[in-house]
Amino acid sequence: MLVFWKARLVMLAVPKTGTSAYARALAPLASMVVSDPPELKHAPVYRYNRFFRPMFEKVGGEMELLAVIREPVDWLGSWYRYRQRDFLEGKPTSTRGLSFDQFCEAYARGERPPFANVGSQAKFVEPRPNGISVRHLFRYENQAGLLAFLEERLGTTIDLPRENVSPRRDLSLSPEIATKLRRKCAADFETWERAT
Repeated sequence: MLVFWKARLVMLAVPKTGTSAYARALAPLASMVVSDPPELKHAPVYRYNRFFRPMFEKVGGEMELLAVIREPVDWLGSWYRYRQRDFLEGKPTSTRGLSFDQFCEAYARGERPPFANVGSQAKFVEPRPNGISVRHLFRYENQAGLLAFLEERLGTTIDLPRENVSPRRDLSLSPEIATKLRRKCAADFETWERAT
């Protein structure tokens, strides 16, 4: 999570959406960089609302939230590839030995096994009953739009490094599993379609 106090902007760190690269590029401009623990670094709207918003409001700052979300199948592909890495081998969260179809089928279940328990982008950015919501929601695929927004809002030029890139893997998905994902994870697809 990056906080830009003067710009009254908070960039939430939705996992697997390139936020590590933005954190690296923009940390020197940020008033606050939340990089640990992961529960705060990747604070969704509900956690921001509970822990960070009251603190900012006490010192006179109403902040706008920005988040980036990724096309849901591509987002799952990034998780699948990330969990193929050597350091996870033999752990319940590893996707080694599984096809992308198997991973997505497990993700679409009611109770997800540990390797497919990666959350939901729609839940991450879900508005709160008190009106707190993400005002600036960008698609990961619209890097040009996101960069232009940030450069204008922060008054700077951004040189974006590549960070935390997962290994390449086969991400072919059967039509049956693709249909099941669209049905079971409709909120994630709707949220992505709503983003700019």
